[in-house]
This record gives sequence, structure tokens and C-alpha cells, in this order.
Amino acid sequence: MLAQRWMWIAWPAFLVAGVLEMIVFALVDPSDLHWFGQPLNLSRQAVYTLAFFVFWGVTMASSALTTLLALSPFEVNRCPVPADERPGDCARHC
Repeated sequence: MLAQRWMWIAWPAFLVAGVLEMIVFALVDPSDLHWFGQPLNLSRQAVYTLAFFVFWGVTMASSALTTLLALSPFEVNRCPVPADERPGDCARHC
């Protein structure tokens, strides 16, 4: 189930990051970018790569938040410890 959840997060984020990359760099030339007033000393491919991973990370955070908010209260509050090994303060209705 955890692997499936990771794919719910990573795959849509990957697709959106690819589309976002195409849109942004259709309008922006990487050689015109500046960081704190200084031109970036990176090749075009390096800027494309870094931007893709930044876009992917941001969209993964968005997908992860959506996945977290889609959980039921039972899933969020359940005790991860097996019933016979639970401490006294672990949720009773697991």
C-alpha cells in the first residue's frame, strides 16, 4: 500500500513537472536568468535539469498534501503497533 501511495504522489507530480518545464522554458531563456543580481554560471542543460527537479519537488509536495488530506481520521489516528504489543495510550479502536 505504501508503494502505491508513493506512485499516487510521484507519477502525477512527474507529469506536471514535465509540462511546467515545457511551459516555463518556452517563455524563459535559461541564459537570461539571474540569481541575486548575478548571472547563473550554469549550462542550459544544468538549468533545465535543476528546474525540473525543483518543479517535481514542489508538485510532489502538493500531491503528498492532497494524499494526506484524503486519509480518513481512522487511518491517521490508528496505532501502528500490533494489538498485542500496544502501549496503554495507543488508540483502542484500531
